[in-house]
Amino acid sequence: MIRNIFLILFLGTASALLAQIEDKPLDSIAEKLIMVEGDSIFRTSVSLDEVYVFGKLKFENYDEKLHYYILRRKTLKVYPYAKMAADRLVELNDSLTKIKRTRKKKKYTKKIQKYIEGEFSDELKKLTRTEGQILVKLVHRQTGITAFDLVKELRSGWRAFWYQTTAKMFKISIKEEFHPDVVHDDYLIEDILQRAFAKFKLERQESALEYDFSALSNKWNSYAAEKK
Repeated sequence: MIRNIFLILFLGTASALLAQIEDKPLDSIAEKLIMVEGDSIFRTSVSLDEVYVFGKLKFENYDEKLHYYILRRKTLKVYPYAKMAADRLVELNDSLTKIKRTRKKKKYTKKIQKYIEGEFSDELKKLTRTEGQILVKLVHRQTGITAFDLVKELRSGWRAFWYQTTAKMFKISIKEEFHPDVVHDDYLIEDILQRAFAKFKLERQESALEYDFSALSNKWNSYAAEKK
């Protein structure tokens, strides 16, 4: 099944990209050149996006399976908020580079911060404690910055401290980071995201952090095998 999906994706991408193929002389050697639709330059090859071929999910017991599917439901729910936060941060930083005066920068930052709060607040109030903690991790994945530091950057350090203290009352740390290389649940979250990206259930946004998902999969699969 996975192999068939991979072939369909590959052939579909190739047929959409290859609009024209011509033979042209290059240094007295006939070489096939490719014209990509919408481009005016002939190429010798076409770069395709990296595609992961996923294995079938395997679980040791029912509790492990239940944990994964609960985690998947919560991750798919909160990911759009993390992506939106990352998009807004990029927009903010791009705009600030064009503003020269410090006073105007502060005014614009405050305006954007209020907009983000208004955009998120009603929905975030509906999140459970676990969903809120996953969201904090995903914000770090998407931006490379913890939620605590984001608040500290947009507001004062005192405001960030206050948010952290309030979050602790609900057992949520906004200083939490995303480490799929050392935290198994974080790896499971990344696995859930990659599978959702591949099936177009979520809009792909690359992580701001540096790690190789394939290497992570090998590591955690080897670890699971050693435990048996």
